[in-house]
Amino acid sequence: MTTAPANLLAVRRLLLAHLNIDPDTVRGDDLEPAEVGIVGDPSHRGGYHCGSDRVVTNDYSVVESTRDSSGLTLNASALDVGLFTVRSGGRTHTLYSFSTWCVAQCVANTSDSRDVREIIYSPDGRTVRRWDRLRRRTSGDDSHLFHTHFSFFRDSTRAGRDQTPLFRRYLTTIGLLEDTMSTTAENQIQSIFTGMFNGGSSMGRSVDPDGSGPRPSGNSLVAKLDYLMMRTDAIGAQLTALANRDVTDEAAIVTGVLAGLTPEKIAAAIPPTIAKQVADELARRMVA
Repeated sequence: MTTAPANLLAVRRLLLAHLNIDPDTVRGDDLEPAEVGIVGDPSHRGGYHCGSDRVVTNDYSVVESTRDSSGLTLNASALDVGLFTVRSGGRTHTLYSFSTWCVAQCVANTSDSRDVREIIYSPDGRTVRRWDRLRRRTSGDDSHLFHTHFSFFRDSTRAGRDQTPLFRRYLTTIGLLEDTMSTTAENQIQSIFTGMFNGGSSMGRSVDPDGSGPRPSGNSLVAKLDYLMMRTDAIGAQLTALANRDVTDEAAIVTGVLAGLTPEKIAAAIPPTIAKQVADELARRMVA
């Protein structure tokens, strides 16, 4: 039995949520639930509105692309969108402008439109056109004066690939949805600014950039960079001072070495040629 896949149901919900302006009343201007279809009626045979149980011999929705033949399941892989009129951003938007916009995205091969096989639509309510990614067909019947048909390659339906981005971008473009990407970017910039100059609970311990100077301690990135520079300058001054000092104490070194030697080791270390001289010198000192 042909079924509606979850990814196209998600598109349907998205469009109805924003284009069915008055969901409690059936109005000509609104996009009503009955105007957004996925599965063809029981008599429908062949085409993307049908799953594997309803396709026909040499069905174009199966045989013309390996993306379709390899993706054939019981799922339908099409969406119909009916008439609507909405006001947003000071302009009127209709099924016709919506369809034209979607076709333009497909022509431009945007990343969120590449699973769309074809769009059968009217740009003006008087003529029917067909955009076909495979360039096999250019026409459609007059029912498409009143609804726009989207076919999706069946492999994308089988994979459950998200198809809402294209339609979400349309709703964002006309002002019915907030641009979440821009909002996210603005929030990230604000977070960076706050951390850079003001700090916060996630920035770790506080530092005092100028020691006992007038500036208060803080944990902002700027404060920590100032503190790091201050400490680096102090370490550099200490290294310079050490480099200018003679830190070698020869007497202490000799004393330390001798403290670890026994008389036997000292005697063994003296070359025979000067052993008598050392003995005589030691005797002289003992007498004195």
